[in-house]
Amino acid sequence: MKALSRRELLKTAAALGAVAPLVAKVTPGHGADLHFPTTPRERLAVTSWPFRAYIESPTNRARDTSKPGMDLKDFAAMVRKRFDVHNINPLSDHFRSTEPEYIASLREAVEKTGSRIVDLGLGGRSFGDPDASQRNAAVDYGRKWIDIALSLGSPSVRQHLRAPKGEAPSVDLSAESLGKLAEYGAKRNVIVNLENDSPGSEDPYFIVSVLQKVNSPYLRALPDFGNTRRRHDEEYTEKAVDAMFKYAYSMCHVKDKLTSKDGKVDEVDLAHMFGIAKSNAYLGYFSMEVDTASREPFEGTEYLVRQSLKYLA
Repeated sequence: MKALSRRELLKTAAALGAVAPLVAKVTPGHGADLHFPTTPRERLAVTSWPFRAYIESPTNRARDTSKPGMDLKDFAAMVRKRFDVHNINPLSDHFRSTEPEYIASLREAVEKTGSRIVDLGLGGRSFGDPDASQRNAAVDYGRKWIDIALSLGSPSVRQHLRAPKGEAPSVDLSAESLGKLAEYGAKRNVIVNLENDSPGSEDPYFIVSVLQKVNSPYLRALPDFGNTRRRHDEEYTEKAVDAMFKYAYSMCHVKDKLTSKDGKVDEVDLAHMFGIAKSNAYLGYFSMEVDTASREPFEGTEYLVRQSLKYLA
């Protein structure tokens, strides 16, 4: 597959009119400034992760060929028809290509159905690695996808943080690398979000420490309602999510439960989590990300949409 150069991406973005209403803009004294919708349904999004078994892509290792397949270009139309949600949150592994023609056709397909891409989920890279070459590669990877986000009119990316082999990631080194990525995001008006996901490298308090050190409006938290339950109890999770929301801006992920590898199911108090978001004056999007270890994605997403609309009313 041919790699997409930044110059090609920017040409594609210009041809498509990439400065869309949802793309962050710089406001003096403010930094990133988005105009979020206020009606509950328009604040919802659906991430492609729970539907990974259905999405055809050469980088999607979770595709289940026993199930009907779809290209990512068809995802927005499916989400709108099935869930009446107009925002999507696709993952980079679900892109069939990063060539300019495919990026242009993806944006066209999303806009044709009256939908928008509100965040791109990126793969893991080692931003806190003691090896400078690994850190530089991580920054280059993030820059590539920021350019793709610009071409697609997405106001943000979610950058996963991978731990260095055999050791804990460094706050200082992570902040140095992610600060560079945030600077690049500022030039492109694209926010970089960090999610509490993998234990250790994406511990919520580790992320907060990095955000405090970088102190950029283009580097933000993406609180996930359920991920921290992998290693912690409900009380710890709620405090950690509250800490994340103090640095959140444009995106969070909604889960109502999380199933561990041994089959243990931990419930998430959605009423409390939405209350935490409200108490922190969070105005951004809520992306549905059902735990597929507990149920299939269509039924689970429908449930999360209903519950989210109830708590946002």
